[in-house]
Amino acid sequence: MKDLVLDDPVGASLTGAHAALARRRGRMATYPDDVAVFSAVPADPTPQDWADLAQLLGPGTVAELFIAAAAPPPTWARLFELEGRQLVAPPAGGDPDPRVVELGPADAAEMLDLATRTRPGPFFARTGELGTFVGVRRGGRLVAMAGQRLRPPGWTEISAVCTADEARGQGLAGVLVHDLVRRTAARGDQAFLHVVEGNTAARALYRRLGFTERRTVVFRGYRVP
Repeated sequence: MKDLVLDDPVGASLTGAHAALARRRGRMATYPDDVAVFSAVPADPTPQDWADLAQLLGPGTVAELFIAAAAPPPTWARLFELEGRQLVAPPAGGDPDPRVVELGPADAAEMLDLATRTRPGPFFARTGELGTFVGVRRGGRLVAMAGQRLRPPGWTEISAVCTADEARGQGLAGVLVHDLVRRTAARGDQAFLHVVEGNTAARALYRRLGFTERRTVVFRGYRVP
């Protein structure tokens, strides 16, 4: 089935669309730490696999295993465990919104600043290299943003959906998500995303936009020994 690749979106991205970004050792792979913090873990990791990932990440760093089912050895201290949901987008429709602008390398500092202030999830200096990012400007200032992150075959994840405090309540997040669903469909992919269980406002937004739940997930992070 087409959607089975969504059970391991990090691994599928690092061996596919994001292969050029992958850092590898043995069977383990991860992103550069200024792009993303997610690591790909096989379904049957061995002690050597965990040792390889520890070498890739470095001692004392954080290993974000995203929705990987496998747990590392007991010496890897668990830092967080968050329940969430994986949602898939409805068929794309509608026209482009003239308020939406495409963001690029020249906007990287503003994008990082907005993400740092609004905390939509992991976002770093080079996260914008993962896919297309779009935004809305007011008076020349970036006040809302969303972008494409993981890229398993046939799918594109929407992420980093955020709005500055002064622009909240104006529907900009929905405008940007709709724009990315449309752009993703135009490329022949289907959009999907992840949302933390406790983020009720985001879950309500995605329901209104027609997203449907595919599965529940658990996000996990560990300290590398």
